[in-house]
Amino acid sequence: MKKALITGITGQDGSYLAELLLEKGYEVYGIWRRKSVVDYGNVSHIKDKIHFIYADMTDVISLMSAMRIADADEVYNLAAQSFVATSWEQPLATAEIDALGVTNMLEAIRAVKPTARFYQASTSEMFGLVQEMPQKETTPFYPRSPYGVAKLYGHWITKNYRESFGLYACSGILFNHESERRGIEFVTRKITYAVARIKYGLQEYVELGNMDSRRDWGHSKDYVYAMWLMIQQEKPDDYVIATNETRTVREFVDTAFKAAGIDLEWKGRGIEETAVNKANGKTVVKVNPKFFRPAEVDILLGDPTKAETKLGWKRKINFKELVTRMVNNDMALVEKEIKISSLD
Repeated sequence: MKKALITGITGQDGSYLAELLLEKGYEVYGIWRRKSVVDYGNVSHIKDKIHFIYADMTDVISLMSAMRIADADEVYNLAAQSFVATSWEQPLATAEIDALGVTNMLEAIRAVKPTARFYQASTSEMFGLVQEMPQKETTPFYPRSPYGVAKLYGHWITKNYRESFGLYACSGILFNHESERRGIEFVTRKITYAVARIKYGLQEYVELGNMDSRRDWGHSKDYVYAMWLMIQQEKPDDYVIATNETRTVREFVDTAFKAAGIDLEWKGRGIEETAVNKANGKTVVKVNPKFFRPAEVDILLGDPTKAETKLGWKRKINFKELVTRMVNNDMALVEKEIKISSLD
């Protein structure tokens, strides 16, 4: 039986990956930090099938201990401070976790079990101010946030450990991927949860930032399968995982409201832009300049050709289905909240 160690196991990607590995017969270990309140996050439904180990990405000794306990054949590093806005507020903490934390994990592997295979979660935010359309493995990087910069360090240190120490270390340059398990602070989940609350009359409108930002959106479940495929190859390499389709935030909003049975009419542009419910004329979307990034990433569009040809990977969940799944999940969540509040 193969053993896998997942950092960031309680997050969106960590939970889908844990499910996938359990289905494939792995013994799954997950790293989490000690908190005053135990929080299993997105793996609460499978917590009894996972071996949890207390450790921290900023503490290499704890990571070495985790490696000894798990004796992992595969290590998936998904732990990160992954919210771009927070990276401007906490640049040093972001660097310690997203950059130096990768080095700590690689050092733990090198010291305890150098035969273990390592996957690093890289990101399309490393491309930032894009130098080429679409972006592929050879596209020059130009990160535009402390998060993107820290992730770029993690990406390059992974490559360096592969080339210098002969470790099986690969990186997946994953473009935006969302799901029903996405954190509420991320714009996609902020939108779908707000749509559900507006639908049920609990909220009047949602405030958003740059409606013209374009992203390449896929579903997390498809993307964690790509992670697993990467680590099964004979030789380690880096791969872009994307859909090769780009949509504006405005299109995401439009699709989300449609999934809830609400048609929108857009008015104005820039910071004056709004969207009204066609059925009743009420404003349901407003632009607020405070949600604009200090340095904007205008467009991301990934070319997954290498992953499709070498890994045999193909995304299964399209954009409309992704958004619809998220909206339906949040509608059910809001319905449940309404029932609970009515009982109080």
